[in-house]
Amino acid sequence: MEQLEFENENTWPKALNAGEAEEFHQKYETAVTAIRKQFGRRYQNIIDGKEVYSSGGEFEDRSPNDTRIVLGRFQKSTREDAAKAVEAAAKAFRKWSQTDYQKRTSTLQRAADLFSERKFELAAWMSFENGKNRFEAIGDVDEAIDLTRYYCHTLNAEKGFDRPMGRVFPGETTRSILKPYGVWGVVSPFNFPLAIATGMTMGVIVTGNTAVFKPASDTPLMGFKLYEALKDAGLPKGVFNYVTGPGSTVGEELVENQTVKGIVFTGSKDVGFTAYKKFSEKVPRTFIAELGGKNPVIVTAKADVDKAVEGVFKASFGYSGQKCSAASRVYVDKSVKKQFIEKLVAKTKELKVGNSVEKDTFVGPVINEKAYKHFQSYCETAFKDGKVLAGGHVTTEGDKKYGYYAEPTVIDGLAKNHRLFKEELFVPIVCVAEIENLDEGLQLANDVEYGLTAGIFTQDQAEAKKFLDEIEAGVIYVNRKVGATTGAMAGAQPFVGWKMSGTSGKGAGGPYYLQQFLREQSQTVYP
Repeated sequence: MEQLEFENENTWPKALNAGEAEEFHQKYETAVTAIRKQFGRRYQNIIDGKEVYSSGGEFEDRSPNDTRIVLGRFQKSTREDAAKAVEAAAKAFRKWSQTDYQKRTSTLQRAADLFSERKFELAAWMSFENGKNRFEAIGDVDEAIDLTRYYCHTLNAEKGFDRPMGRVFPGETTRSILKPYGVWGVVSPFNFPLAIATGMTMGVIVTGNTAVFKPASDTPLMGFKLYEALKDAGLPKGVFNYVTGPGSTVGEELVENQTVKGIVFTGSKDVGFTAYKKFSEKVPRTFIAELGGKNPVIVTAKADVDKAVEGVFKASFGYSGQKCSAASRVYVDKSVKKQFIEKLVAKTKELKVGNSVEKDTFVGPVINEKAYKHFQSYCETAFKDGKVLAGGHVTTEGDKKYGYYAEPTVIDGLAKNHRLFKEELFVPIVCVAEIENLDEGLQLANDVEYGLTAGIFTQDQAEAKKFLDEIEAGVIYVNRKVGATTGAMAGAQPFVGWKMSGTSGKGAGGPYYLQQFLREQSQTVYP
């Protein structure tokens, strides 16, 4: 593939470097004021470009910052609604798949430009809908922009994945062409409700497939904003269909409907693997899934401890630990553990837990009541089986009693095979254990069913190389203080899960991602 001309959006870092931090905050605050006027409106499904109400009724989308706030009312769709969306996508497929790839990329690049123009409005909505602070929210929007532009660049650089092949007989002309499958179901998570939703959708439609999109029921509004950008960019009707509702209806229909040729999914391991097995029960079909992680950090005796502390707290408590890539376990060499723990605990206690719209909030709420109760249950276990060195409680003072606020929590003293070291938690908890050496750290790091991200802190090149050679994860970092296990960027770090963290072995934001949505056809023509 030829070298791409591609630059990440990076709104906040660029604002800092340009001395425009205050302007950044003013734009965000203005957007917050503007969108408050739109709270509570009704949203329909979008099927074949038409607004459609469901006979299943509606559900409310409430803010985890304050559950008294109703952001919108969405359709509680039935299987029949999802089936109609599949039918519309199938009808739109032939024309869209035969549209010149450069015209497809041009349309989607316009959508990326619209995201860029609307980024502060989108970030403000996200802060209310899923509880990301303004920096995380703008980063989510930036990633949606980056993924869209990167996939468009990739398809253009590959000339639509159409290439000449060799010749066996005189006069023979042969080509290898990658062609789209048809209708895809796109099932997106709450934690990156624009970035992951957009990345998966763009993978589907830029390659000439059509989509039925089901957003997480905690974040349907951000999915609607994706639809609006695609519509305003000129995407033909039926190429992207938006259907909200539970997995028991919309999700089941996408899995069982034989017109659906592929599914791209990000979510929990249990839900994903159940759907994966059912989807291919009758005939082989493509299922691309990212299924979470239990991401380790190793801090060796030769680490820069300050750098390690910064990398760990950002990776563990950024977005309240609700990233698939969040660091939830740390293995620290016994010679530096005391120093590391003291500094990590001190830093953790400084972090502000608060409404995600507020300027100085680092840790916003967890997404919903289920996550809130899980956090409390994990902490009860930690108090019983180990030592809670920071956090361990929910926060309910003042208006926080109306939201789902959990303290960032550091746990020590658990057995190294304790379930909190094995299970994905998806809340702001990190567990720390002492190790004798790097070999023990690697053994423990690899001894889980997941293999998404991992990090190490060491100033020793031989240790770094050993980690790179032996760690079992798809996205790995050495001495990354901006996030020990988090922060993959499109075009730089393909986001790919090994083991039970994924099904495809090809990463979002990487050079091989688009090929998954295509199948090869060998064409041979004689005079």
